[in-house]
Amino acid sequence: MAEYGEWNRKGATLSDVTAHKEYGVSRDFIVKGIRAGKLEYREGSIWGNPYLRILRSQLEQYIVEQLGPKHLMARKTHAELHRINKEIADLEKKLAALRARKAEIEAASGE
Repeated sequence: MAEYGEWNRKGATLSDVTAHKEYGVSRDFIVKGIRAGKLEYREGSIWGNPYLRILRSQLEQYIVEQLGPKHLMARKTHAELHRINKEIADLEKKLAALRARKAEIEAASGE
C-alpha cells in the first residue's frame, strides 16, 4: 500500500514509458506486476494517448524481486550517468556562448 501523500510527492510516480527508459522494463512487465497486486497504478491520458502512472518505490521493489538487485543498480547508475553527461554538455554550450559574448565585449571596448 502506498504511503499517505506518496502519489502527490514530486518524483514519486512515473509513467510506464518513463519506467521503460529508466529501468528497461516493458509495459507487459508492469501490467504483470499490477495483476499480481505488487504495483498500484493510476490511468492517465495525454492528447488521447493512454498511459499508466505507477509508484517508483513499488516498481523498484518489484524489479528487485523479479530481476534482482544487480539489474536495478545497473539501470539506475546508467540513468544517472546519462543525466550527468547531458548536464555537462549543456554547461559546455553555455560556457562557449559566454566566452563568445565576452570576446565581443572585449573587442568592442578595445576599439
